[in-house]
Amino acid sequence: MTDQLCALAARVRAEYREMPGLSLTADQASRLLGIDRPVCEKVLQGLVSDGALYHTPRGDYVAASSIRDRM
Repeated sequence: MTDQLCALAARVRAEYREMPGLSLTADQASRLLGIDRPVCEKVLQGLVSDGALYHTPRGDYVAASSIRDRM
């Protein structure tokens, strides 16, 4: 990941930490964070790959820890 994408990923992680239970689609995350949709999707997918986020079958991105807490 580039430095810019790493910074955005850190920002997204912080948003999910600050708002437990946050569930966003890529469109919603893009608008909330003010990030272009393609870049936002790349960051979100990177966080899914890292295990920080989970991409639900409905298309929402949620903190992976909140999914583990329910199991």
